Amino acid sequence: MKHFYLLFILITSVSFAQLTPPTELQDYYSGVDFNKTGTNLFDDLETITVNKHTNFLSYTPGIWEASKVTDLDPTNSGNVLLLYGYDDSDRNHITDRSRSKFDNGGNNGSDWNREHTYPKSLGNPNLGESGPGSDAHHLRPSDVQMNSDRGNRKFADGSGNAGTASSNWYPGDEWKGDVARMIMYMYVRYGSRCLPSNVCVGTNNAIDSNMINLLLDWNAEDPVSTIEDNRNTYHANTSNTYAQGNRNPFIDNPYLATVIWGGTPAENRWGEAAEPDTEAPTIPTNLTASNPTATTVDLAWTASTDNTAVVAYNVYVDNSYYVSTNNVSTTFTVTDLSSETTYSFSVLATDAAGNTSALSNSVSETTLEDSTPPTGDSCLSETFENIPTNASSYAERTWTGDDGGTWIATDARTDQSLNSRSICIRNGNLTAPAVTGGIGSLTVTTQLTFSGSAGTFDVLVNGNSVGTIPYSDDNTTSTTTTISNINIEGNVTVVLDNQSTSNRVRIDDLSWTCYSSLSVDDTSLNAVNIFPNPVESNQIKVSSNDILQFEIYNILGRRISSGQTKNQSISVENLKAGIYILKLSNGLQQITKKLVRK
Repeated sequence: MKHFYLLFILITSVSFAQLTPPTELQDYYSGVDFNKTGTNLFDDLETITVNKHTNFLSYTPGIWEASKVTDLDPTNSGNVLLLYGYDDSDRNHITDRSRSKFDNGGNNGSDWNREHTYPKSLGNPNLGESGPGSDAHHLRPSDVQMNSDRGNRKFADGSGNAGTASSNWYPGDEWKGDVARMIMYMYVRYGSRCLPSNVCVGTNNAIDSNMINLLLDWNAEDPVSTIEDNRNTYHANTSNTYAQGNRNPFIDNPYLATVIWGGTPAENRWGEAAEPDTEAPTIPTNLTASNPTATTVDLAWTASTDNTAVVAYNVYVDNSYYVSTNNVSTTFTVTDLSSETTYSFSVLATDAAGNTSALSNSVSETTLEDSTPPTGDSCLSETFENIPTNASSYAERTWTGDDGGTWIATDARTDQSLNSRSICIRNGNLTAPAVTGGIGSLTVTTQLTFSGSAGTFDVLVNGNSVGTIPYSDDNTTSTTTTISNINIEGNVTVVLDNQSTSNRVRIDDLSWTCYSSLSVDDTSLNAVNIFPNPVESNQIKVSSNDILQFEIYNILGRRISSGQTKNQSISVENLKAGIYILKLSNGLQQITKKLVRK
């Protein structure tokens, strides 16, 4: 399958070192043409990494037993090395670098457990505990508490020992290269299900926006360790009981990442590296801004030149990075701007080696007045992406929701997923932020988490019951319910109260429309659905014969596309894998749906 959406012809003129695997690896890599670069080399590595993966380990006991062999401390064969650990002498078990290989389990303070470097919940869909969720190439021993501290935090830049970096996670100077190569492996093995951009914070790679340049830096800065080589050697030998059969190619040669994605040149373990490209492109010139609308401005400029090839331009708005064009076009439309606002624009050029020019001249343009007539709107929409870090205990949880208000869940855990992240409530309730626009109709998805019986949540608006939200006794099937014609105006507070005293139920994608006098007579959008969802093709269907206006927003609230439905369909061809918010409007009402692109 293809994972890139750029013209990689641009990087073929870059000088790369000759890649010839050593004798002991030539049979394994016999199907790979190492004269290829970019997407072509990626595809060859993907094919062999998938085809050689012949033994699929169980999460228990497979990964436990494999780790006791592959992760042995080179200085003490009775211990395993603990990912993110750095000090065995400070009397703090959390920071331990190694521990007895037999002390595996879940006891905090004494055991090590299995760290998913690519968190299960950040996969698309959730990685679970089979397939990618039990792939030994990214599962590493880690102290129980250290593993919990990391949770599903995304990797981010830092220095020194492992720990939080703002709300993200720095793996530590010793481990950052290991992490980078494991994330690269998961990408080449599982493709869009395990995108690096979903687990790492940083600038997107100009060649492949799914790759994050920080991982390329870590791959170059932290050389392959003995433990990485030992793991690769074990798993490639299918005579070993817990060997998968495949290798991590970026451990065998970190320079493969350089040939595919450019960036900071990594060590070439198969020979001398080519002379690095250190020459930056020239500065783009003659930047102009024109054709303003209420939300967009068109940019155009004169192309930069480079000794190898310019591969992309980065656009800056008000001196802050906005987006990479991911191509060499010298025109771009900046979208999702505020109306009647003056903005400053500039651009810079980048080449395959990651060299960038200085910023171009700056130009300003003012967006127009928004003449779009007002429509009915979604008063509140919550995807639960901002709930606290995964926790398996039941307690009161509070967080800031997608719309900025404070949510409260009692007797709740945060380690479960449904469409994506979800809140799981046992004998408690979910309280939404108060809103001023009233409520028309409410929609929510529920699913029993473990074993239990069918049941309901009572929906309370300002303390009065307006209906119930059911869930079935089948914990593999979700239920999406809409309560129509609630029609309460003014200030409202909504509470979902679990009527069971023991059922543990996941809640996801909760939204409601504002009160409108139109909603009393016109509920045509309440029953509209989109399918398939998640969507793998280039179109998603809408169950309405009407021509509807649509807007698609990413999870950060930036509008990605807009238009009208055509033949009951919306094109999602240009959407990368991820989670989006789809707003549909008929001019009288508006509904919000979560859209998952695979």
